[in-house]
Amino acid sequence: MAAARNVAAGDGSRVFRDEEESVNGKVKEGDESPTAKRFKSERFPLTHWEFAAFVGVFLLFVTGLFCIYLTMPAADYGKLKLPRTIADLRLLKDNLATYAQDYPVPFIIGYCSTYIFMQTFMIPGTIFMSLLAGALFGVIRGLILVVFNATAGASSCFFLSKLIGRPLVSWFWPEKLRFFQAEIAKRREKLLNYMLFLRITPSLPNLFINLASPIVDIPFHIFFLATLIGLIPASYITVRAGLALGDLQSVKDLYDFKTLLVLFLIGSVIILPTLLKRKRIYE
Repeated sequence: MAAARNVAAGDGSRVFRDEEESVNGKVKEGDESPTAKRFKSERFPLTHWEFAAFVGVFLLFVTGLFCIYLTMPAADYGKLKLPRTIADLRLLKDNLATYAQDYPVPFIIGYCSTYIFMQTFMIPGTIFMSLLAGALFGVIRGLILVVFNATAGASSCFFLSKLIGRPLVSWFWPEKLRFFQAEIAKRREKLLNYMLFLRITPSLPNLFINLASPIVDIPFHIFFLATLIGLIPASYITVRAGLALGDLQSVKDLYDFKTLLVLFLIGSVIILPTLLKRKRIYE
């Protein structure tokens, strides 16, 4: 009778028992109850070794970045800072225009290393770097530069997540990770099409895609190709907007409703054949 009563009580009795056990300090390490999961989620997910690995990789990148800047020609470094607003970007563009023209190779090396560093460690501001490329180099060269850096930075973030990313992604986005894993499992046969769709449309943030891809076992060559090709439309829009930097008031002006609609339609065209084929198979 006791067993039947527990089954009939359902989730309410289970939650009550979980709370009672947590108060008495009897929640076991392997308990999978909702309350136990809630207590687990409050702990920092990385172990000491994983955190040490992250710090080591970060310091390695910082050291390389610092060495690159030491080899660059002298400049007024007081005027150089990562832009956070369109106004900051205009000032930076004015300060860097002459420098980029006089020292093109050192400037591009410094630009690329900064962009890849920011993309690897998920530092906000790469959209301003893309606008800067358009303002300084024009559409074609700026687009090549941005797509190269965005792909290299995303690939670097992919391998960093493969090293220590699983506990972080599971901690920050557990529901989104489960959804992503289920979608990937359903589309294994046409995975490149689906990844292209995600890159072109704002269905999932690029940051999440970079971190979660190795966790859900997406092959790197699929990730690389989808990133390289899928980032071209959005990068083109951003680089082209850099030419009209003086007319921009905020980053929101880049992606109006028409632009987002065009990106969504492009993504739909890419994944539509896969969906139609799957429908015919089930019919």
